[in-house]
Amino acid sequence: MTLRVLGIDPGLTRCGIGVVDVAPDRSASLVHVGVVRSSTDAPIEVRLAAIARGIREVIREHAPSVVAVERVFAQNNRSTVMGTAQASGVALMLAAESGLPAATHTPSEVKAAITGYGSADKRQVQVMVARVLRLDDLPKPADAADALALALCHAWRGSPMTAPARAGGTLTPAQRAWSQAERATRR
Repeated sequence: MTLRVLGIDPGLTRCGIGVVDVAPDRSASLVHVGVVRSSTDAPIEVRLAAIARGIREVIREHAPSVVAVERVFAQNNRSTVMGTAQASGVALMLAAESGLPAATHTPSEVKAAITGYGSADKRQVQVMVARVLRLDDLPKPADAADALALALCHAWRGSPMTAPARAGGTLTPAQRAWSQAERATRR
């Protein structure tokens, strides 16, 4: 059974959206990728409403089974982290409103799942997402690639359907490295 995951890289100016279908063997295919934008000149409530409209539209059109959102982390720039946190709250609220389970994943967790290295740069994530999804071009902008990476991370990590693969099935080298690193942190 294929799992359809909506990944959301929250942001107030650009909110990355990615939908993937992931099979029990961990192979994945692209369903949708995009970015919901809001105007920096608009009041905060208008910007959040624009983000909400975009996410609602994707949920309605693509009917995901689960939503994965990047977990907000502390940054030096308070206004950036506040906008990201607000967009994240909107995404999580829309998942609940739609009756969908939701999960959050840290940026390093996502990078480790996709590249095997928790400090990978944006380009490395884009390259691996393109490779996993068999895309001809790198997903752009980086917010869109991050959303797809979130969706893949969640499917590979959070879904009961991936348990046989984790036990030694068909893992890519990056997935094996991530799995080993994850096991080492539990010791």
